[in-house]
Amino acid sequence: MATDQETAHQPHESHGNSVAAWTAVGIVLIGFFVMSIAVVVTALWMFVAGAILVVLGGLAGKVLGAMGFGSKARVVR
Repeated sequence: MATDQETAHQPHESHGNSVAAWTAVGIVLIGFFVMSIAVVVTALWMFVAGAILVVLGGLAGKVLGAMGFGSKARVVR
């Protein structure tokens, strides 16, 4: 089993840089932005719309990852 020091210095292939990850993060950030604006202007409907965007962002990332747009799985040795 690898020690903490050994695992800290192992190179990572992608660090999660993939179309699926960037799409999910982008949609979630837009959703949080909409939700924060809704809090300032006290619009419940806008807050709910932002929350729906956050959920859709997570689903979009999972779907794109399943379609092959995610980062490649690492082999654990």
